[in-house]
Amino acid sequence: MKKTVLAVLTALSLGQLAFMPASMAQPARILAPDFADLVEKASPAVVNIRTTEQRAAAQQAQGGLPPGIPEEQAEFFRRFFGVPMPGAPKSGPSTPGQPREAERGVGSGFIIDSNGLILTNAHVVEGADKIYVTLTDKREFTAKLLGADKRTDVAVLKIEATGLPKLPLGDSSKLRVGEWVLAIGSPFGLENTVTAGIVSAKSRDTGDYLPFIQTDVAVNPGNSGGPLINTAGQVIGINSQIFSRSGGYMGISFAIPIDEAMRVADQLRTTGKLVRGRIGVALGDLSKEMAETLGLGRPRGAYVRNVEPNGPAASGGIEAGDVILTFGGRDISKSSDLPRIVGETKPGTKASVQVWRKGSARDLSVVVADAEASTKTAAAKKPDSSASAATSNNPFGLGVTELSDAKKRELNVKSGVEITSLGEGAAARSGIRVGDVIVRVGDSDVTSVKQFEGLTKGLDANRAVALFVRRADSTLIVPLRPKAP
Repeated sequence: MKKTVLAVLTALSLGQLAFMPASMAQPARILAPDFADLVEKASPAVVNIRTTEQRAAAQQAQGGLPPGIPEEQAEFFRRFFGVPMPGAPKSGPSTPGQPREAERGVGSGFIIDSNGLILTNAHVVEGADKIYVTLTDKREFTAKLLGADKRTDVAVLKIEATGLPKLPLGDSSKLRVGEWVLAIGSPFGLENTVTAGIVSAKSRDTGDYLPFIQTDVAVNPGNSGGPLINTAGQVIGINSQIFSRSGGYMGISFAIPIDEAMRVADQLRTTGKLVRGRIGVALGDLSKEMAETLGLGRPRGAYVRNVEPNGPAASGGIEAGDVILTFGGRDISKSSDLPRIVGETKPGTKASVQVWRKGSARDLSVVVADAEASTKTAAAKKPDSSASAATSNNPFGLGVTELSDAKKRELNVKSGVEITSLGEGAAARSGIRVGDVIVRVGDSDVTSVKQFEGLTKGLDANRAVALFVRRADSTLIVPLRPKAP
């Protein structure tokens, strides 16, 4: 009888569990992956890189920096992720008056082709007279530098060997924030060191041409150039930079997306250099308030502060004050997107461009030029003081005067009014300066003092309006609210 009751109670308990509401169920646990098999397979394709240079015997092995600077500071100043460490190969004996081969630094790299092609960072091999690559089986090779690009920090090396293990390449565009990743490299010269973490952020802007992958993987001096690997064993980035106040790891590291790196590497291995496009514009960011006053609704696109006279953008009809929304059919979310997209475009390409101007979108086309071509910069000129002393009554409290022909030539503008005084209030706090030139109010060009007065009369005191202000070689957008009458 006792067994029967127990069986019934057990059945009831199981039945209750079967019908337990989802809200009462225990959440699934996410366990950290076991990287052991992955590391065992990937490690043979990760290499140690050490560089040397010819130095006079009196020089100190600190990368050419003055003697007496602490090593950690020398590391910081030269941004060289790899320093000679205890246990690293020593420089050979020197003869008085003769240069000697001195250790410059150490870093990491990884094999992308079994015939000896290696990917690393440009700063790892910068300034090196000789580059030595050591494999995990302790074989050492003298490497040839096929090409390096400082702007993207990518370099391609070649060693004379065949049948080498190589790492498969992944798709960094499919990387997800929170995904597990690991780094293999030679931090502080300690070969084959593995660290793991997660992807903290994507498309982190820290430079002109690269949207970095941010991780919390421990990366230290010597890790630079090593691979960032996903749980499928594929390379999705090259460890390149750290955020640090001390020169060592502080919880944030950055990697070059492998898609971007290979685009650069393919050019370097074939031509030895990277060819970039340019259109000749200076850019600025849009704030939320600026975007609203322009009628964009939200900050997007690349704001054009200045256009190079007679450059590709000017020839294509782009003007200072425009907001570039698309280039070559690709959306521009923020200003830093444009240099990357233009840089990827082959010089000579005719690219479609959509700009936002005076409250509407306009379609233009621009012929992309070679970024290496020299550009002319206009010489700075002294402010012209021959303008009329006429002033204006306007709801911004600004004193303005007619624009002289000399000032027009100096600022490369067709018309506008020059600010002679700021008065008090919002205008004085807005960042506008005496000597600035107002070229547009909202969607209307400014042609004279009288016309400026007409444009500003009747403006809504509860709504900011965009003043387009020309200063030196830049056009600024200043959202300003008129004073109540």
